[in-house]
Amino acid sequence: MQEYVKTGKVRYVFRDLPLVQIHPHAFKAAEAANCAGEQGKFWEMHNRLFENTRALAPANLTQYAQALELDAAKFAQCLESGRHGAEVRKDISDAAAAGVGGTPGFIVGIVNPKNPRDPNVRIFRSFTGAQPFAAFKAVLDDALAEAEKQ
Repeated sequence: MQEYVKTGKVRYVFRDLPLVQIHPHAFKAAEAANCAGEQGKFWEMHNRLFENTRALAPANLTQYAQALELDAAKFAQCLESGRHGAEVRKDISDAAAAGVGGTPGFIVGIVNPKNPRDPNVRIFRSFTGAQPFAAFKAVLDDALAEAEKQ
């Protein structure tokens, strides 16, 4: 984060990849994190969910929202509406298309240098599993060098 994201060399984007085969409540938990995000507490909910991967049932999600002092009615309405479901399903589909089937999973892409916000990112490399900083550094440096050639 210090060397690449905070310096503006790399943009970090987080996407949902609930592994429902392993955690049957993971999809709803991903929605819960996005609902918490509506109240400015995405990362707080995200961290709580990952600290409690064996307790993701709807009642647990409500408890976590209360612990984070979210507006309970807004959170419940959001979660019951399923309004973040399509976004989570798209994230799952995008991960599969990029060859990422597990978590943590990473996709390093190269954007159009003339329009960095263009959603058509060229996948440079994807990988699954925790990696040491040196592995990220090598991939990011290679991607940045490739991007400079464009």
